[in-house]
Amino acid sequence: MIQAQDFQSALGLECLVSSPNASWDIRSPELNRPGMQFCGFYEFFAFERPQVIGKVEMAYLDKRSPEERRKLLDQFFSYKIPCVIICRNMTPPPELIEAAQRHHVHLFLSKQVTTKFTVSAIHYLNRCLAPHVTRHGVLMDVYGVGVLLTGKSGVGKSEAALELIKRGHQLIADDVVDICRISEERLIGTCPEQVRYLMEIRGIGVIDVRAMYGIGAVSGSKSIDLMIELEIWDDSKSYDRIGGEEDKIEILGVSIPRQTIPIKPGRNLAIIVEVAARNLSLRRSGLNPIQELNLAFQE
Repeated sequence: MIQAQDFQSALGLECLVSSPNASWDIRSPELNRPGMQFCGFYEFFAFERPQVIGKVEMAYLDKRSPEERRKLLDQFFSYKIPCVIICRNMTPPPELIEAAQRHHVHLFLSKQVTTKFTVSAIHYLNRCLAPHVTRHGVLMDVYGVGVLLTGKSGVGKSEAALELIKRGHQLIADDVVDICRISEERLIGTCPEQVRYLMEIRGIGVIDVRAMYGIGAVSGSKSIDLMIELEIWDDSKSYDRIGGEEDKIEILGVSIPRQTIPIKPGRNLAIIVEVAARNLSLRRSGLNPIQELNLAFQE
């Protein structure tokens, strides 16, 4: 469900006509420009989408007589429309406002040109309607790579993140990470508003990272490119020493690389996370040290 007030606030809209319907059951991040409907063609009318009136649609309405406008707008608003947005800060005809009031449909005004508003609205709807999941962990931006640190409670995720912040990297979320799939191959992680920029350090308590380290130490969102799972070192377990085994994990149907890092006293987790992030960037650019090592042995 899309909240009308959130839609208005996020896109900077002015409300001309309000409606008792505070939320809309929008299922597709698409918009509709009702030019064909104003001309009387309703066979493929996508009425379930937000309706956008641009310069062309408004020019057509302006050329109609008040009686013609009233008739075509009554037919247009007879469908269950979530909302209507007028772009370019154009002044709507009185019949448009009256029809929206009679049918209890939100009518908004945008200062943006139609194309820019359409792009912004589709981006917003994509984010709202994208599949979401919440994961326990810490999300960091390390050298431009979104690194999700996971592991059991108390394993040291926040402490590793704090050291990374001191080294100039950015915190996105601590403890609770909201993940949404914005495309078939991309995940975006954010932090719930209530705990944004906050971090819990055992023995100290909750700290405000933005207040303590500055605005450059935090960020609102980041793509999730790599998951690093921290676990206590187990002497009976065999760990990959060469990096030839590529492990992946699926979140919301998107496959991302996963690495397991064992923890024991003396290991500098921050440096290890930095190396893992840089190594992923190198592999994406086509440089794979394992392949080069295999070629060297073959020669």
